[in-house]
Amino acid sequence: MRTVLFVVLAMPVLAADSAPIIAVTGGQVRGGVLEKGGAAFKGIPFAQAPVGDLRWREPAPIKAWTGVREATSFGAPCAQNAGGRMQESSSEDCLFLNVWTPEWPARARKPVMVWFHGGGNYAGTASGNNFDGESLARHGVVLVTANYRLTVFGFLAHPELTKESAHHASGNYGLMDQIAALKWVRDNISKFGGDPANVTIFGQSAGAVDVNVLMTSPQAKGLFHKVIAESGTVTRAPDDGTMRMTGLGAVMSPRSGDTYSDALTLTEAEKTGEQLFPGSLKQLRAMPAADLLKTTAAPRMSIGPANGIIVDGWVFPKPPAEVFAKGQEQRVPLLTGNNSRERTPQTTTEELSKAVDAMYGPFASRAFAMYTSSAVDPLYGNSGAQWVVDTMYRCPVVVQLNWHAAAGNTGYEYQFDRAAPGREAAGATHGAEVAYVFGNLGTNYTAPDRDISAAMQQYWTNFAKTGDPNGAGLPKWPKYDATARGYIEFTDNGPVPREGLRRAYCDIYVENAKRLMPR
Repeated sequence: MRTVLFVVLAMPVLAADSAPIIAVTGGQVRGGVLEKGGAAFKGIPFAQAPVGDLRWREPAPIKAWTGVREATSFGAPCAQNAGGRMQESSSEDCLFLNVWTPEWPARARKPVMVWFHGGGNYAGTASGNNFDGESLARHGVVLVTANYRLTVFGFLAHPELTKESAHHASGNYGLMDQIAALKWVRDNISKFGGDPANVTIFGQSAGAVDVNVLMTSPQAKGLFHKVIAESGTVTRAPDDGTMRMTGLGAVMSPRSGDTYSDALTLTEAEKTGEQLFPGSLKQLRAMPAADLLKTTAAPRMSIGPANGIIVDGWVFPKPPAEVFAKGQEQRVPLLTGNNSRERTPQTTTEELSKAVDAMYGPFASRAFAMYTSSAVDPLYGNSGAQWVVDTMYRCPVVVQLNWHAAAGNTGYEYQFDRAAPGREAAGATHGAEVAYVFGNLGTNYTAPDRDISAAMQQYWTNFAKTGDPNGAGLPKWPKYDATARGYIEFTDNGPVPREGLRRAYCDIYVENAKRLMPR
């Protein structure tokens, strides 16, 4: 009788209910197993705390730690104001990210989705249950959410900062943090079962603006492969909600002469920074965070146009809108859109007239007649609401997708119509779609809401996997082209393919963009 010898290969074995440990840049982290399988890792540092001498510098590589770092709770939100003073839970030590993987141990590489939150680049956080990534990850992706520096810490330019910089640039530190997070993903995500060669960046509001402009930054080239932008475009940053109608002339209007710029020049930003903080750089780095935030507590005071994005010559060598207009952005698929109502301003006819004149110049009378002849629309609201959303959100999407398609890229457009429960009278306002995308619907949401959420999550993750949102069991989402302008509309009854969103109104915006953009 022969003896058969079985050789068991030495390999790590991990029980389904044991805490997962992974070695990442800096050391080992221990996450938590999810009830339905998979794992979550929260509060992983991806750069050194930008404090002391590291305040207002590009993010520094993480320092190694000893032992196993617990990664089961979120890190602090980045320092920001709340009610005119520093939010108690926020901190300058905030450069953390979070990872959800749908299976553990990971058996095959999956597409990666990296989320950047909204908040005007002066507020918000990825470290919260609103952006819990488990539901989205269950659709076959590895989900990452990341914090980034905000307000004065993330977007201050100053002549002394420019002088000390090896790149002769200042500002855009929040965008540098996002780039650093993407580099961490490139270097580490395969250990979580993610594919670093298939990364989608996505965001809402300011986060949408940020992922759009990253398509024009040479520092971000090759770090992502697809983009999803919700309620924010490359041409204009969303307002913080405190805007007045008379301030809307800056949406797509010239700042000087008859050309359009969507972001501050470095000289402009330095001048603002020096006016806010005339002291020495040594003094500024020694100031308590709360004092710096108090100085910039007035809405948008430290941010400026385009959510504080600066044409600094390094992160952004050229204005992002100009890069798109010339077809020089990164060649990646783009899925972008807006909510049907977004903002609901109270405005007078006189204020609307001033805003239209400021933005549209020779097209103003034509546009004003269209808006003032419009009745209150059950979906889009009154003339003021239609004007705001058309010119801040809807029509900039059309312009950007026109540019992107003209350069030979794939694009998809959407509109989200579903109002949050209890807010039906307000319509689908800014941010209403986020809970549906992440699948984090409260008990007050009904079966139709959950059906819409399931469809959106499938579309979003299909796009992350292949660059095409379409898949089995879903209504066909048409690819965008400048002629048909096909899009998908998420109605109360589910997704419906359509063409030419607000075509007559957006045609004027497109014409005006051609008039103002440099050739």
